Amino acid sequence: MDQLTVVTSEQEQAEIRLEFARLKQDHADFDAAINAMIATGCDPLRIQRMKKKKLALKDRLQELEDNIIPDIIA
Repeated sequence: MDQLTVVTSEQEQAEIRLEFARLKQDHADFDAAINAMIATGCDPLRIQRMKKKKLALKDRLQELEDNIIPDIIA
């Protein structure tokens, strides 16, 4: 592995970590919004749509986390 590959890999890891942090905040924001919608008696269909978006974010977070933490083959 040459030095350019290592730098690119480190840069890619930094970008993945940045996206992960941003999406984690978005996920928390969705959670707060959903709780507020439930508390105010919002339309259940709108709440369900928000929950689906939150779940999609969670799936993306898992994908990014898998890229950050390499698999360890035992």
